Amino acid sequence: MSSVARHAPSARPSPTVVDVVRERAWALTVWSAMACWTVVLFLIVRDRYVDFRLARYDLGNMVQAVWSTTQGRPLEWTNGATGEQISRLGSHVDPILAALAPLWVLAPTPLTLIAVQIVAVALGALPVLWLGRRHLGSERTAALLALAYLAYPWVAWAAVDVFHPVILAIPLFLFCVWFLDTDRLIAFGFCAALALMTGELMGLPLAALGIWYAVARRKRRAGFAIAALGAGWTVIALNVVVPAFSGESSVYYGAFGEVGGSPWGLIETAFTDPGAILSAVSRGNDVLYVLALAAPVGAAFMLAPGLAAVALPTLGVNLLSSMTAPTYPYLHYVAGIVPFLFAATVIGLGRLSPKARSLGAFVVLTFSVASALAAGPWPGHLGWTPTWYWGASVSPERVQTLERALALVPDGAPVSATNRAGAHLAARRYLYSAPVVGGAAWIVLDSDDTWIPRPIGGLPDPPALRAFQERIERSPEWEKVFEQSGVYVFRKVRT
Repeated sequence: MSSVARHAPSARPSPTVVDVVRERAWALTVWSAMACWTVVLFLIVRDRYVDFRLARYDLGNMVQAVWSTTQGRPLEWTNGATGEQISRLGSHVDPILAALAPLWVLAPTPLTLIAVQIVAVALGALPVLWLGRRHLGSERTAALLALAYLAYPWVAWAAVDVFHPVILAIPLFLFCVWFLDTDRLIAFGFCAALALMTGELMGLPLAALGIWYAVARRKRRAGFAIAALGAGWTVIALNVVVPAFSGESSVYYGAFGEVGGSPWGLIETAFTDPGAILSAVSRGNDVLYVLALAAPVGAAFMLAPGLAAVALPTLGVNLLSSMTAPTYPYLHYVAGIVPFLFAATVIGLGRLSPKARSLGAFVVLTFSVASALAAGPWPGHLGWTPTWYWGASVSPERVQTLERALALVPDGAPVSATNRAGAHLAARRYLYSAPVVGGAAWIVLDSDDTWIPRPIGGLPDPPALRAFQERIERSPEWEKVFEQSGVYVFRKVRT
């Protein structure tokens, strides 16, 4: 035997599946939790769609904009309050919707958009896990925080708040923090561009994130360039894009009339009447909103206050609005807040001792799970959700009646419909919201669904819907072709 052979090291045995699973057990736990979380939430939302508990506002609006894009009319939709055909960019600058058109071609159903949103939000657990590995030095502790992200009730609620492009900003901003944390600016730039495309106001948290990067990481040139890009996006979106497509300033400025009615008016109010701003952000529901955001993570994000402050611009907009919806934590308005609270929680815990990090992660997970049980969108949760969010329960008989009614409406025919029926009729060019008729050739009315759109939001208005129904029944221009259990279908008489 040669000397080379005598001294050759023995070959290492190949790792078995058991070895790989043991080594990556915590990462596999996170991936498994993401998969289960995604499936359960999708089934919850799918059931609500099938049961006519989702509405034209807002699921149907998004479906119509995506469908129109596949037909060569990018982001076109029918304004339910006015009956006008307009571009989505005249109300919200979220062109990322157009990128979903190829998926619609492959799977033309509203459930496609629902699935995209839920899967995207689930993927936000990955940058939380990676940040945890980097800052906490423990796979187990990192995994506990990734699981806390999935358990955090407002993350789950955002995933099922179907469908709002801005919710895609939650995982995208978490990836942005991860790429900045590792100084990978090209990958960051890609994610930042996508995040901006989810909404006109997403430039505000991006600008704040750039300032954090410039100050906390001493990357001044790149950080201030990011801040300028984010601020520029919002300024151009609000002052150029929206007026160009709507012919006027944003209709949502009306929600800020108490504090100036526009971004420039807000700045003026800050100098001339700061008390008005303080009053606007300290109402009872505002305080409860802040507590609801902080409690499920035990306010651990305060361990990294600089990064947590990136959430302040979006939080400020929500608090300043005179509308109540922006301060409901289970709605999509948390999109520019949640990612930075979680990133700050991870990085903040990394500043503690190893033992305190592990304990802190366990506490955060415990708080998040308890909050999910109390107020998450899961079956049997203990929290209260207004019926307008999911809609009142619909009996199987009512569902069958609505399905028979909708089957009478030809594909592509212009139609006016009540809100929940409209979610199932949105893949067409003209979709009016009752009592607006516009150029409709068909009308579908569900007398139990009395919600009527307004320029901002909408309200249940039974008298208005009843008067509309009576007017259509008396009109010689319309023929009733279906009536059962308060569901009506009318067809326009051709003359």
